[in-house]
Amino acid sequence: MRALRLAVPFLSFAGAACASSPAATRGTVASSSTAPAAASAPAAPATGLDVLRLMHDRYAATWYHTLTFTQATEITLPNDSVVRQTWYETGMIPGLLRIDRGARDGRNAIVFRGDSTYSRRDGGPWRAARSRNVLMTLGFDVYGQAPEESARVLGEEGYDLSRVSTATWEGRPVYVVGAAAGDSTSTQFWVDRERLVYVRSLERGLRDTTQRAEIVFGAYAPLGGGWIAKEVTVREGGRMLQRETYTDVRADVPVSAEFFDPAKM
Repeated sequence: MRALRLAVPFLSFAGAACASSPAATRGTVASSSTAPAAASAPAAPATGLDVLRLMHDRYAATWYHTLTFTQATEITLPNDSVVRQTWYETGMIPGLLRIDRGARDGRNAIVFRGDSTYSRRDGGPWRAARSRNVLMTLGFDVYGQAPEESARVLGEEGYDLSRVSTATWEGRPVYVVGAAAGDSTSTQFWVDRERLVYVRSLERGLRDTTQRAEIVFGAYAPLGGGWIAKEVTVREGGRMLQRETYTDVRADVPVSAEFFDPAKM
């Protein structure tokens, strides 16, 4: 579960992702193999806030509160060579995400806490930055916090919530927030109209800001009263930058908020 704005720093760290702790993985898994039931069609949303309300209201009572998984990561470097890594992720909704690379020991980790990011390499000192993982907001936090808070966060990230249009993505109808119909240059996110889950973003390039970046959540499967996208891809100018595949996905695994506190790692 990469951070859109942090993809380039992640590459400079030779990768990143969120980790499940040994203690966390001992918890009882609350997952589901049955897709959440579809609701009757609501009135067409006029704003991005309306879309966020639809997403929140559909799943607020059932969506999982914690999440762990193992991530196989492929990063395409500028010279076209591919780096393959194993990352471990743990999230707590809303706003907390921990990434461990290679091992679940916290030595090579990134922690997202709201609008701040903490990272370190090889057990060294933590580096703090004001930066947010907007994928956490779009894919998960929208179900665990007030729609108005999600709207505030996404507005700060450059999405124009006053604009909503419709389109089709992989044969399914979607809401497009941040752009008029046919606009492929504005910063925007796409939401599946039936499932009410995030599926796609378009934004400024991550390595080359003259290009457009496309982030896609795919291979959705039911999980713990909600959904999980088991594949994430990042392209820039049509070229693959990063591919993530999730396995050993677990919902509502017991984990403490201290697990996301760099001062306790």
